[in-house]
Amino acid sequence: MKLRFLGKNSTVGDCPTLYATDRDTYLVQGWKIFANDLLTQLEISEGETAVEVPTELFEHLVQDGLPAGEIRRIEDPIMILTSGGTFVVQGREVTDIEALARMEIPDYETVVEVPKPAITALLEEPHGADLQRRAQPAL
Repeated sequence: MKLRFLGKNSTVGDCPTLYATDRDTYLVQGWKIFANDLLTQLEISEGETAVEVPTELFEHLVQDGLPAGEIRRIEDPIMILTSGGTFVVQGREVTDIEALARMEIPDYETVVEVPKPAITALLEEPHGADLQRRAQPAL
């Protein structure tokens, strides 16, 4: 898998990062989720996991030629908004050893792979249920 770095939101010790791949997907590197109240809201299939990232991480989508990187709608199960103002992104857990070797991943972070169309659809204006979900963030 080929990776193209799009951007990261770093503070001391934290490094959520966004990559584009040659497989029409995005890799989202973020914090592992340990909060039981948050995990109970997710239906994670085998081979999948979820990460938590700052909302600003998706501003880097402009580096992939998208007109805006602001997430305008929340779509379960791919993404939920937490009460802390972060996103939880669910996707296939990245196990490609060569790809992982090119990233700097602390022990408390992991990486998920999400189809580009699933992420780019979230850039559209919210409608109906999306507005309601956005107004009532996850725990």
